[in-house]
Amino acid sequence: MIPLSVLDLATVATGSTPAQALRETTELAVIVERLGYHRLWVAEHHGMAAVASSAPSVLIAHLADATNTLRVGSGGVQFATLEALHPGRIDLGLGRAPGTDVRTARALRRDADLSANSFPDDVVELIGYMLPRDEPTGLIFATPGSGYLPEVWLLGSSTYSAQLAGMLGLPFSFAYHFAPDLLDAALALYRSSFRPSILLEHAHTMVAVSVLCAPTSEEAKWLAGPSSLSVLLRRTGQMGLLPSPEEAAAYPYTEEDRALIEHATSSHLIGTADQVHEGLVELQRRTRADEIMLSTRAHSLTARIASLSLIAQTWDLVGA
Repeated sequence: MIPLSVLDLATVATGSTPAQALRETTELAVIVERLGYHRLWVAEHHGMAAVASSAPSVLIAHLADATNTLRVGSGGVQFATLEALHPGRIDLGLGRAPGTDVRTARALRRDADLSANSFPDDVVELIGYMLPRDEPTGLIFATPGSGYLPEVWLLGSSTYSAQLAGMLGLPFSFAYHFAPDLLDAALALYRSSFRPSILLEHAHTMVAVSVLCAPTSEEAKWLAGPSSLSVLLRRTGQMGLLPSPEEAAAYPYTEEDRALIEHATSSHLIGTADQVHEGLVELQRRTRADEIMLSTRAHSLTARIASLSLIAQTWDLVGA
């Protein structure tokens, strides 16, 4: 079996707070490590009330302190310092998207190019700061920096990111959980474009997929209701807290709403342990992914832990 990893958004649900969400992500990291998952990544999002991980480098430092062997990472800055503090356990995922709406992105980048045309050069420059070097190279000398290179990944939901990852010789993580239509084309382009680099000799892929597992398929669908409603609300510009299963069940969906949700969640694996296991096996067979990352959005920490525990048992993870 290939490694399984976890993507957690430090979800702020109705009735909760960002502080509680961050405590729950820390608790989840400890349990994920014990279950035998390979990595736990958080995502940098801004202007989203339901996501508390707006400063991933700060959160990752906290998660690394709370665990011993689990690899932790995300897209962000200050990762050389994290690598110095936790050698061999930090992942740096780089992506073009700012993880928010255009207005917030403009506030974050100020006068920067919102089209991210400089992204390839930025990636190369950033890696250059952290490569070991004895002689001056014209780059600013960062401390910690030179010699403290985390595991660098390119993150993406498009063929552009896939091709760039291949050309730069970086491992590639595809966001299948929110861009399912481009999965096969992106992975094919990454592999055909791949050129070995000083960081990676052979192409290496990870696929992120939305998963929710429960003892029965009916319970799994009930618990997945908040995530489905959240997708709908986000598509209509409503960036609120993650609703409860009761709120999701009571929402007055139109036929158009249901069609939108069905399309947006068509790639999600929701069901019993055996059903989810079968779906993960098929996804790995289809993609030949070297790793799979699970994104589980549920209203309660208890539901997230139960889902990941059931999957760990069927996948024969070390700690399950």
